[in-house]
Amino acid sequence: MARRAEGAGTWVAESRTAPAAARAFLAASCIACIAGCAVGPDFVRPEAPAVDHYTEGTDPSATREAEGQAQRLERGAKVGGDWWKLFGSPELDALMKQAVNDNQSLKAALASLRSSQANLRAGYGVFYPQADVDASAVRQRTSLVKLGESNATPFVFNLFTLSATISYALDIFGGQRRTVEGLQAQVDYQQYTAVATYLTLTSNLVNTVIAEAAYREQAAATEELVRDQREQVEITEAQAQAGTVNYASALSLRSQLASVEGTVPPLRQKVSQAQHLLATLSGHLPSDWAAPKVAFSALGLPTTVPVSLPSELVHQRPDILAAEAQLHQASAAIGVATAALFPSVTLNASIGTNNNAVDNLFSASGGFWSLGAGLTAPLFHGGELLNKRQAAVDAYDQALASYRQTVLGSFAQVADTLRALEHDGEALDDQSRSMKAADEALRLVKANYDGGVANYVQVLVAFGQYHQARIAYIQARAQRLQDTVALFAALGGGWWDPEGSLLNDKEASK
Repeated sequence: MARRAEGAGTWVAESRTAPAAARAFLAASCIACIAGCAVGPDFVRPEAPAVDHYTEGTDPSATREAEGQAQRLERGAKVGGDWWKLFGSPELDALMKQAVNDNQSLKAALASLRSSQANLRAGYGVFYPQADVDASAVRQRTSLVKLGESNATPFVFNLFTLSATISYALDIFGGQRRTVEGLQAQVDYQQYTAVATYLTLTSNLVNTVIAEAAYREQAAATEELVRDQREQVEITEAQAQAGTVNYASALSLRSQLASVEGTVPPLRQKVSQAQHLLATLSGHLPSDWAAPKVAFSALGLPTTVPVSLPSELVHQRPDILAAEAQLHQASAAIGVATAALFPSVTLNASIGTNNNAVDNLFSASGGFWSLGAGLTAPLFHGGELLNKRQAAVDAYDQALASYRQTVLGSFAQVADTLRALEHDGEALDDQSRSMKAADEALRLVKANYDGGVANYVQVLVAFGQYHQARIAYIQARAQRLQDTVALFAALGGGWWDPEGSLLNDKEASK
């Protein structure tokens, strides 16, 4: 029972029953939290593949020297977070910082990460008692006929109520803990998705800069060849008018000139597309912004390339880590589905007061309180709960297979790029020697033709050989640079580096 406290507008309990019950309520909650165990499997991180190399046999340790440069593949070294600086271009470095700051895909990925973090913080609320306060004012008309008073006169009255309720679900079998565990795994997934977006952005940006510079170099080489051929056409036409050569020679050279001129517009189109892509990656409209020009010759080749150990790759690649997070989430889902097979217990309490007048709302006569506990146990659901658990187990098996496939693909990508660098050195060395030989042959043939010793067929052949050799050289050098980028990306891109990674400024790697 309760009495009004003298000189006060509140009421206090006269009996010791309510405080004792409250203490019991809190004690039971604490014991249940400590003693409760989470059903379902505890997630265990998959082991890294038990291999010590990426390729069949042994991994290459160095590439063939080309143009006086060979790449040393440093086994066990870490990829720096600012690996693009190894290409020696200040313009590329400035462009990278701008792209990371303004790229919309990265902003979207980071916003998704923040959303999942907020959901996780919200999920932690299940571990605390849920308290609510309720206030109501009702005016109603009541008839006593339903109580058997047939002659009673209906009456109208007001009812004011102020109450507070508190409830707590005991997580005896860990269903709520598994739910929060799944939310944490979702945060991990969004984090590594953001990291993967960052890695894709940085590698695509460097590749595009290399491609744009290479296309401009190819276009310049072709335009230089066009100028030489125009001069040759003018000389041949003059010789034809003088009667020293057949006019058909001039026509053949003009046809060759037109054919080479036709290759320039597609190269210019590729340059434009690369420039537009750079603008898009940097978060700008192509009409409002132009990327700084990076000379192809100014792009240096990283001569020391770090190669992470295979045992470390699974902890560096964001796609592997994202797949692992999905596997963790699937494991937690099994626990949630398993906990649903067991009873659930909820503790609840309420306290309040009501009266038909606001002035008397806190009178002792209107006070009420309650303490209670509820238990709900699944009895028959037509196989729903068991099948949902089996579905969760099958989803875990699917996530495990996807994880393993991601690991296989990642190791294959590293193996591909290692072999590619090995072959790129060989190809560039061959193309460099071929271009030098073609250039020397062209100069000799042109001198002989101008002196009347060589015929126009020899000139045409020499022009074609030199043009093909120079374009092939530019493509081989660009491929070597881009395959180096591919290796940095395949090894994870150094996003974990606290000093070099620009992602730390975006708070996605924390």
